[in-house]
Amino acid sequence: MLLSVIQVQLYFLFLQLLFEIYLQTPYEKPRQKIRKLNPETTMNTNVLSSSSSSSPSHSNCGHWYVRNGTCLACKTKPSLVGSRQFDYLFSDLRLSQEAVSFTKRLTTLISLHTHKKLHLVLDLDHTLAHSVRVSNLSEAEKYLIIQGEKPGCLKLYDSRLIKVRPFVKAFLKEANKLFNMYVYTKGDLRYGQEIVKMIDPIKTYFGDRVITRRECPDKKTLDHVLADERGIVIVDDTVEVWPLHMRNLLKITRYFYFKHNGIGMSYAERKTDESRSNGALANLLKFLKEIHNEFFSCDVQEELDSKDVRLLIKGPFKPHGC
Repeated sequence: MLLSVIQVQLYFLFLQLLFEIYLQTPYEKPRQKIRKLNPETTMNTNVLSSSSSSSPSHSNCGHWYVRNGTCLACKTKPSLVGSRQFDYLFSDLRLSQEAVSFTKRLTTLISLHTHKKLHLVLDLDHTLAHSVRVSNLSEAEKYLIIQGEKPGCLKLYDSRLIKVRPFVKAFLKEANKLFNMYVYTKGDLRYGQEIVKMIDPIKTYFGDRVITRRECPDKKTLDHVLADERGIVIVDDTVEVWPLHMRNLLKITRYFYFKHNGIGMSYAERKTDESRSNGALANLLKFLKEIHNEFFSCDVQEELDSKDVRLLIKGPFKPHGC
């Protein structure tokens, strides 16, 4: 497939939006050396068309980006078969498989070379927070309703009480220096967004990168994460939901603040909580820093193009203390 000038312009316009809106960071054009990725991409992007036409014809357009059913390049309404939906990025946006592959690769290279960041995908329930239906609170936990909400810590939402895990905000602040972060939840969009508002109210850490069951209703997959798998670390309390990406996975101890299965007294009943300084998130952060340091330990920057974080994780793996 030959790319016309207008297609290339549209691609880089999209990439600029991706970095400035999606990644919440100023877009920087790829450095010269990143051009070597062109012949290696999964599609044929090694030649730019010399055509001076102002727009591609329908027959030679790859329909990389389709919004509201219309191709952003050729303005036709192509078949959506084989394309993937990215509603969490822009409403009613679909990317072709070629666009996904190319964007993943280029985003990864820019993140590694320009920002020295990997990508981190974080589960919500039992990883960053715990929620329970108010009707399921034990008698000894109902004082929380009378006590009321605590901003950024405890919130009542849609008949559920949500409790944020200790050390979350400090964890996110430090992890943000090393990773571009995503939230990935099997919950619905409103539920996911509500918890994210508690831990990232001004979208400093996640932007709009909240992937929910709307994108992947069955198992969790990295298909919707716009980065190469070789640069992605997953943190989740449940291994089984990631059948295709075990090698990227770090398992974290499930966080239960409220009564669970009637076994023992809960943190809420005891009016205590998981340790901030020596809890699962604090220990996880130490391990993530080790992974990041090891990944970027090479002296020659070109070696980053062959590095694979999965060789460091050897997942599914549960770090000590997590």
